[in-house]
Amino acid sequence: MEFKKIKAPLTEDVIAGLKTGDEVLISGTIYTARDEAHRRLTALIFENKPLPFDIKGQIIYYVGPSPAKPGEVIGSAGPTTSYRMDKYAPVLMEYGLKGMIGKGKRSIEVKDAVKKYKAVYFGAIGGAGALIAKSIKSSKVIAYEELLSEAIRELTVEDFPAVVVNDIFGGDLYDEGKSKFAGKFK
Repeated sequence: MEFKKIKAPLTEDVIAGLKTGDEVLISGTIYTARDEAHRRLTALIFENKPLPFDIKGQIIYYVGPSPAKPGEVIGSAGPTTSYRMDKYAPVLMEYGLKGMIGKGKRSIEVKDAVKKYKAVYFGAIGGAGALIAKSIKSSKVIAYEELLSEAIRELTVEDFPAVVVNDIFGGDLYDEGKSKFAGKFK
């Protein structure tokens, strides 16, 4: 299978062209955020206050990278389990977030929001943090520095590898995988 090369931030045309199972290489600017950063972002939305970055069209990567070794941009940067952000993701998508990168299944509420707000959820390979870090060309903390590895970072990425898990058409790679092998193993 050939990788689709896409640019971040995402446009609606790019998102409409993505289907569950598509393997992608993402280049451009993406942001990092985990649990506490998500809580703070949604609190700002509810308080009608500005966010630390323009979220419209953006991708958030669920990661808390390890410290960079001398001469490196970032340390190991493997994905965090996504369901911990599920209570915040629909609000962020309503506000303009278009992509999320993590690992694991999403709730029905997140999958419904992906369809409703025309977003996409990408899976990254857990355990491949050192490999993923090679696609990160720059990293700059832009908010919540006190959260250390969980601070919001602006990343410049080149050919960041991911797979489409949930698309705007209701596709779910995990469900498709289960049904493909249902009944074959007892």
